[in-house]
Amino acid sequence: MKHFDPKTFTLPTVEGISDDTLKAHVKLYEGYVKQANVILDKIEEYAGDSEKNAYALGELQRRFAFEFDGMRNHEYYFTALEGGPKPLDADSPLAKAIVETWGSVEMFMNRFKAIGLTRGIGWAMLYYDPTTKRLLTQWVDEQHLGHLTGLSPIVTLDVWEHAYLRDYIPADKSKYIEAYLNALNWETINAWFLKASA
Repeated sequence: MKHFDPKTFTLPTVEGISDDTLKAHVKLYEGYVKQANVILDKIEEYAGDSEKNAYALGELQRRFAFEFDGMRNHEYYFTALEGGPKPLDADSPLAKAIVETWGSVEMFMNRFKAIGLTRGIGWAMLYYDPTTKRLLTQWVDEQHLGHLTGLSPIVTLDVWEHAYLRDYIPADKSKYIEAYLNALNWETINAWFLKASA
């Protein structure tokens, strides 16, 4: 069975998110990669007698979605920090699409931050839908519940407590959200948008 390899990220110092938090967070990401591989191996093993192992296989498949999406969401999350903060160019295709959808970049950011403040553990997501050629926002519970099928992630904001509790109390989650969004490399994110919308 072919395994997933953990990515190595070159993370800058992020204002408002400590190096300790980032290091611990990357370790957590590596755990998702490891567990996704463990589950794939178990699925292969149990599939030898799929009738006998039907219940176990079903549970493994459910768990695989959690581990896989935990891996993939974090890859977007960390890659968007690489290269340090770069502002969203007002003339970029992504900025124009945001303005077309929400009226202004500021209105989009306010909506996206509000999604991030949803009670519970999960992710605020900005997607591109190639079918309708539009941007959509979404709350994803845990790592995987509520993902929009067939859409490409453009921004993934982790709002599990592990992403910020070393630096902020829960009541200050908005400060973490602000720090992460301010640290994004929007040139990278615009490139993802261009690829998704090509």
